[in-house]
Amino acid sequence: MPAALLEDVGQIAMRAKDLARATAFYRDTLGLKLTIEAPGMVFFQVGSLMVMLGPPTNAEFDHPGSLLYFRTGDLEGAHRTLAGRGVKFRDAPHVVHRAGERELWMAFFEDSEGNLLALMQWR
Repeated sequence: MPAALLEDVGQIAMRAKDLARATAFYRDTLGLKLTIEAPGMVFFQVGSLMVMLGPPTNAEFDHPGSLLYFRTGDLEGAHRTLAGRGVKFRDAPHVVHRAGERELWMAFFEDSEGNLLALMQWR
């Protein structure tokens, strides 16, 4: 069997109409590591993935980004901490899928720019 052509997702771009506000949300509220600041964009390292925030370059890209799911080992603790930092959750942590003995739990929220995000934990 040939080697996989695509190995990993290296970076995701998320729309940020107000870059300073978005930077503060991802750095201060979510606690992500800011690794690069460049003119008109910032980059956060999340595990092996880079999340790039920047303004839409044209009307085609002026829409909320893909849904980002952040893994956590303590869904209730992360939910409580982020809610305490002002994050408005759409729902409380809840089961979204069952697979045999395991359950996938999630809680959904929006970032400062209207992009949908989620916390997730397999139990």
